[in-house]
Amino acid sequence: MKKEVRIALGLAVVVVFVLVLLTGAFAQKKAPESMMLKLEGAKFPPVPFSHPLHTEKAKIDCAECHHKDKNPKEPGGCMPCHDLKDVKNGAIPIKDAYHKNCIECHKQSSAKGVKAPTKCNDCHKKQ
Repeated sequence: MKKEVRIALGLAVVVVFVLVLLTGAFAQKKAPESMMLKLEGAKFPPVPFSHPLHTEKAKIDCAECHHKDKNPKEPGGCMPCHDLKDVKNGAIPIKDAYHKNCIECHKQSSAKGVKAPTKCNDCHKKQ
C-alpha cells in the first residue's frame, strides 16, 4: 500500500472517530414526560409538570425555559411566562395553573377511591 493511501485512510479513521464523539456530545436526551417541579423559594408546593403540554401543545421551545442558566437541566422558573400581571405565550396565570394541576390530580385520586379534596374550601380554609 502506498504511503499516501495509508495516510488518507488514517485521516479518514480519525475524522470518523471525531465525528462520532461530537455527535454523542451534542445529542440531546429526551426530556421526561412528566415530573414534580419544586422551585427553590417558591411559596407554592411541588406541582406535576408536563413537558409535552409545554413543548408540543403550547409550542414552546426548550430554550425558553432552559437557557443561559448555570445548570441547563434546571428550568429558569415558571413566573417569566405565568406571571399574574403579564402572562406570555398564551400561558395561564400561575394560580390557575396550580389549581388546574391540583384539582385534576385530586379528581383522579378520588376516582380511584383515595379521598382527596376537590372543593376550594377543603384546602383554602376561611380564617
